[in-house]
Amino acid sequence: MKQEIQKKYDRLLSYLGKLDNIAVAFSGGVDSVLLLHAAKEALGEHVLALTINSPYIPDWEIAEAKEITAGKGIDHQVVDVPVPEQIKNNPEDRCYLCKSFLFTLLKELAKQRGFTNLADGTNYDDTKDHRPGMKALQELQVLSPLLENRFTKNDIREASREMGLYTWEKPAYACLLTRMPYNTSIEEEILRRIEKSETYLIGLGIRAVRVRAHGDIARIETEPKYIEKIFNEGHMKNISRQLRRFGFKYVTLDLDGYRTGGISEIFKDGKK
Repeated sequence: MKQEIQKKYDRLLSYLGKLDNIAVAFSGGVDSVLLLHAAKEALGEHVLALTINSPYIPDWEIAEAKEITAGKGIDHQVVDVPVPEQIKNNPEDRCYLCKSFLFTLLKELAKQRGFTNLADGTNYDDTKDHRPGMKALQELQVLSPLLENRFTKNDIREASREMGLYTWEKPAYACLLTRMPYNTSIEEEILRRIEKSETYLIGLGIRAVRVRAHGDIARIETEPKYIEKIFNEGHMKNISRQLRRFGFKYVTLDLDGYRTGGISEIFKDGKK
């Protein structure tokens, strides 16, 4: 491991080791996997993983989270939560409202289990983007050990690779609500349509992908190398056919490629 990253990881272990215990909000993504791995190393059995299972979280993410914690022998609780009432119309402050609701719930669950510290996988790069959910975490005094020890996304991937964590090259994912325009009603049928579509595309080897839903139109965003893959390997007709089977009437490929906030930048108002 590079010396600079090794020093950061050692500081992370020291930070965690000063805590009596820790409950980790665990998604199974690259950030929370490294945090949970370090927590286990620093605190042994005094670690709890808490995973939210809601209609806007893909089923395969829950399955992966279970597999990871089982492999590490870490106590893991999956918490079933319906779509919170305050975000059912996908408002612009959705992330803040959602994290306020969910992390209040997680703090209470952690407390019931005897855990006095709750942490999440926010990293240093997250401070450079518009992340309204971070305000909720600060208000609730949720710990962000990776952020506090200045781990960037690249640091996390490098440390994970050196430690043999297979998630080191896992693409970044976000909840399915980010695939829908703001100020539109959240319907579980649409969420399942999006989930099935993305699962199918990932199965084709198109790993970094978003299927943005604009009513009956699917707008596929992915990285340039995967756009080339779609064209060069003749996947276009099969993708269109399959996504229409899932419920979309029209299937499009966004030639600008994948970018965070790709739906809100164009469709900030659901009526546009």
